[in-house]
Amino acid sequence: MNLSLLDPFAVAKEFPETLTQSLSFGRSTCIKTNRRGDYIASGTVDGTIVIIDLDTNNVIKVLRDHIRAVTSISWSNCGRYLLSSSRDWKVNLWDLKEFKIIRSLNFNCPIWSASIHPEDKFKFVASLLEDDPVYVDLTNENEYKIVKLQTDPLDKENETVAENENENGNGNENNEENEIESSNKKRKTNKKNSNSGSRKTRHWTLCSIFTPNSKLIFNGTSKGFINIFRISDLKLIFSFKISNSNIKNIIVSENCIRFAINSSDRIVRQFKFPLKFWDYFITDSENENKNNTNLEDSNIKDEIFEFEFELEHKYQDVVNRIQWNSVKFNHDSEYICASTWGSTHDIYIWETTMGSLVKILEGPNEELVEVDWNYKKCSILATGVDSGIIYIWSNIIPQKWSALATDFEEIEENIDYEEKEDEFDLIDEDELMNKQLEDEDQIVDIISREKLDPRGFPILADSCFIIDVNLEQEEILLENDD
Repeated sequence: MNLSLLDPFAVAKEFPETLTQSLSFGRSTCIKTNRRGDYIASGTVDGTIVIIDLDTNNVIKVLRDHIRAVTSISWSNCGRYLLSSSRDWKVNLWDLKEFKIIRSLNFNCPIWSASIHPEDKFKFVASLLEDDPVYVDLTNENEYKIVKLQTDPLDKENETVAENENENGNGNENNEENEIESSNKKRKTNKKNSNSGSRKTRHWTLCSIFTPNSKLIFNGTSKGFINIFRISDLKLIFSFKISNSNIKNIIVSENCIRFAINSSDRIVRQFKFPLKFWDYFITDSENENKNNTNLEDSNIKDEIFEFEFELEHKYQDVVNRIQWNSVKFNHDSEYICASTWGSTHDIYIWETTMGSLVKILEGPNEELVEVDWNYKKCSILATGVDSGIIYIWSNIIPQKWSALATDFEEIEENIDYEEKEDEFDLIDEDELMNKQLEDEDQIVDIISREKLDPRGFPILADSCFIIDVNLEQEEILLENDD
């Protein structure tokens, strides 16, 4: 039934509540929904990428090139291009209109993950195993530009985050934060005593992402450091340490107000960007349009270190000490969800303003790894580590048939129908004709498009690509796989 005819309070819910269905098309290792929320790309353990239509829950396209498990998938904003990385040390850029690879790059080492540029489909950033992360430009098909990003944090460390965590954190976490402070001081002392200034242990970048506004790159290292790069010149402008553990995930909200970091110390830390923080940065397109940016860059160098990222909340299970596998914001960063590690097969949802736990979604009988929030359809998707099944949590909205006919009544059991006195009376034709003429005078707009969907989100029909569907071909491909 049309969502606009249903109960608006049920349609406008912010988060799902029930495990409603599961999708099994190969053993999924990673998932990602497109910007519009119509399709989901699922990377499987055998290197196949499956595109699933979330309206019909059917496979509409199967992409084959990787020979090993897919490690990450990233959609372009228009929904036409797909970036995939795999354990075969290869990154592919797919064109979903032609269903072919338009760019491909082989690395000399395994790839943790790859993230596509929000504004330029030919650019991406990738984190490599035991190597520096890279920023790649695939615009020129004959010559790819690969820039290695710095892994070691800046020499001048910012310790304000650790101090804020000591003030805002729980008493049980003071020991950990003191260790971070002592680690920073010890590292500075070692640097003074060393002529070369090199560290004893090497940092490795484990995750790399773009901010949705295409202004910064966030990298997380194996020593708990966050390195922030400016995209306009790929310069490392800020570094800070949050823990002594590996950084597993970094997410930035779509509105660029908050970002969250998931580390191996069983804590998800939520930070808030300072006011007017983004005014000091420009995108690649803005940089090309400006002839003189030296003055602006000099101001950034002097002022960027005055900013402090506010630690809003720390999400953790103090009793069970649960490890978090993956985290995800909703569309306006009002809620955040996380999948759990081990025997706890649930998904936790917190409210980001107060930091309170609002819902625990009960999962299947297996561990949940990758999680994604499809806010367009108010659903959360997660993959099972054992079976590779994609589980979907959503809201079951009751049908409201009275919206189609005002005199429609729902009954719980059969009753004897009683005919109304004037139900089958003959109506005067002249009176009926006059009523029809009055209805024709009303102007009905059938040309203008709706700007908002029933849930209040902008309709992105013009900016999002629609994939051509050939179900007969895909059925043959799936049968061959079986």
